[in-house]
Amino acid sequence: MPRTVPLGQPTVGEPELAAVAEVFASGWLSGAGPTCLAFEREFAVAVGVEHALTTANCGSALHLALQVLGAGPGDEVIVGDYTFPATGHAVVWTGATPVFADIRPDIWSADPAAVEAAITPRTVGILAVDVFGQPADYDELRAIADRHGLWLVEDAACAAGATYRGRPAGSLADLAAFSFHGRKGITAGEGGALVGDRADLMDHARKLHTYGIAPAVTREGETTLPVPSFDEAGYNYRLSDVQAGIMRAQLRRLPDLLAARTHAAEAYAAGLGDLDALTLPVALADRTHPWQSYVITLDPALDRGRVAVALREQGVGCNFGTYASHVQPVYGVATERGCPVSADLFDRHLAIPMHANLTDDDLHHVIDTVRSVVGSAAARRR
Repeated sequence: MPRTVPLGQPTVGEPELAAVAEVFASGWLSGAGPTCLAFEREFAVAVGVEHALTTANCGSALHLALQVLGAGPGDEVIVGDYTFPATGHAVVWTGATPVFADIRPDIWSADPAAVEAAITPRTVGILAVDVFGQPADYDELRAIADRHGLWLVEDAACAAGATYRGRPAGSLADLAAFSFHGRKGITAGEGGALVGDRADLMDHARKLHTYGIAPAVTREGETTLPVPSFDEAGYNYRLSDVQAGIMRAQLRRLPDLLAARTHAAEAYAAGLGDLDALTLPVALADRTHPWQSYVITLDPALDRGRVAVALREQGVGCNFGTYASHVQPVYGVATERGCPVSADLFDRHLAIPMHANLTDDDLHHVIDTVRSVVGSAAARRR
């Protein structure tokens, strides 16, 4: 049997089990409880903002962000095209229309020039994506937003631990959303967070994430029997305290997890950088890449499907990168301009194993296998 190196793998163990046991002992397992509040305080400090709100996932955090910023029917929101469709879905959920902007060919986040070209009288905001964790061009995007009177939201789903010109991901826009899905840099299996500095927006989001009332923990210790009333329809977007306990342990691990992923990325750069058959991802000097994924760009002469099958047959996990959103049928004709850079990379990107558990032997196996496969005649288009 060949060595098997999975595409992604969480780093969990005794610290997370101890955190779960502590939550069990507290008796409060449900959502938006005291452990959630503790994690929110710690996470806000980590990402350099005043407020954090735990959510069921990143999609719900994005939806809350757009809701409290006022997006609705008749509005347009410009979205970086190369992203998992949860980003565009969050716009659709508000009744607004996503307008997809093409991406930079090097770091794959929204091209500021394409963003500005997409602005119309109906545009209310910009939803930028930190693709695979590397922050987008926030100084340029902020200047565009300010020039046109728009708000700016950061989809930081993959970006825990990243920085942009010395500032943490999550602090780079009016509001930001994170994911704690199983393949992210820190994880509780699922979960997310909305973060920001404006108390009015974050208070409104907290209300909406618990059906439209304040969470039950806010009524703990009352000497009377408060009965909340509902004046706004909200959602059940809460994270459980069990997951929040895991996230507290994961947040403490974050520096070590980032270091391990960076080591893997450096090994790939050294071992694959001389191949003409592929292009390696770019990490810009003015930002810290957290390496949520490691995505290579295959030469057009290579058949990505054949490459993927060959890698998997030799025990190397792999998958396509992410989506060119504008070609997804759910959005219909979402843009008249097209996004040719995003569409091209959607066809040629391939993610190879990236997680904090990779050993040097794993990395050598991946490197040797990739070199062998992309250099073989069988990997070429016919």
